[in-house]
Amino acid sequence: MKKVAVIIVAAGRGRRAGPDKNGLPKQYQQVRNVPLLARTIRQFLATESVSIVLPVIHVDDQTLYAGMQLVHKRLLPPAFGDATRQLSVLAGLEALKELQPDYVLIHDGARPFVPSAVINGVIAGLAEAEAVLPVTNVIDTIKRSDDGRTVGGTEDRTQLYAAQTPQGFHFSTILDAHRRAAEISDSFTDDAAIAEWARIPVALALGSTDNIKITAPGDFQRAEQFLDGACPMETRVGTGFDVHQFTQGDAVILGGVTIPHTSKLKGHSDADTALHVLTDALLGALAEGDIGTHFPPSDPQWKGEPSKTFLSFAASRVAAREGRIVNLDLTIICELPKIGPHTNKLRQNIADICGISVGRVSVKATTSEKMGFVGRGEGIATMGTATIELPRSDD
Repeated sequence: MKKVAVIIVAAGRGRRAGPDKNGLPKQYQQVRNVPLLARTIRQFLATESVSIVLPVIHVDDQTLYAGMQLVHKRLLPPAFGDATRQLSVLAGLEALKELQPDYVLIHDGARPFVPSAVINGVIAGLAEAEAVLPVTNVIDTIKRSDDGRTVGGTEDRTQLYAAQTPQGFHFSTILDAHRRAAEISDSFTDDAAIAEWARIPVALALGSTDNIKITAPGDFQRAEQFLDGACPMETRVGTGFDVHQFTQGDAVILGGVTIPHTSKLKGHSDADTALHVLTDALLGALAEGDIGTHFPPSDPQWKGEPSKTFLSFAASRVAAREGRIVNLDLTIICELPKIGPHTNKLRQNIADICGISVGRVSVKATTSEKMGFVGRGEGIATMGTATIELPRSDD
């Protein structure tokens, strides 16, 4: 068995894709709640023929990388890239030299859907060649132009191929070629080009049209569409119901908003019944128990805990299962205090806790027409519904 190392190059700034609204480089932007780079790394860790994986990241992205919380026995701590892709790859190669892999695959961090068949095809090709390049056929007619305005000729597309990654090499061969290339230029656009320059024969392997590269802003939508086809989503709905008594105090906490009142709500945590019911609704949609399952009132560590902890946990469980929150609908039932003046703040708080847009959160208030314990002013009742999408499962 050959020792196969993978370098995942993710040190660039992704200027063509541009940062998202949070200023994140493209490799840390999310596709279905999972950062692009995390998807790419997981694809290689799921391939048994790969021995070790080394991400190469920008030195300024250490916190972003750590935030992905990737842990695996075959995943090495990241190396730090340089000013160009070529120099970043060289930094990765130098970081691997003490481990002495037989082969190395070099892959773009922005290609998250590379099939295992492509990875294994490149590795298999290295048994007979020192360098292997996965390609797809060019199906469009390719025109050449000398001036950018008029056609100067038509290329023979039967001899043209679109290059992909991972590109595979015998480790010592490509390390030597990269070292020599760095002495004359740092502008080689891929590693096969360095192999060609070093007169290393490069064999072709079968690529895949699924192996898309996220380059422009619209490619993130394309990635979502790919996942829709590769892993169809199903809609789940969960509901929750909660009540809390009034006790002596001067304000109630609902949706993380402190609302002045002649009483407060009684509870083990901060008694935020609005967030409790949405937590139960999300956990119900996930079929993962209820708030008491994960935060039992018998546990003293949750005494006085802000209820945003519970709702944030439930939202993170949706993200962990590569789902998304479609809508949250909350109804608050009480005579007093008046909820209407606070609904916009409640909506924004809930949206911020769950990491969704405020347009996906509804907050309504009503009374019980003076009937029952709510009508007598003894407490507040809440109802909530959560609609989510999860990857379809046969379980």
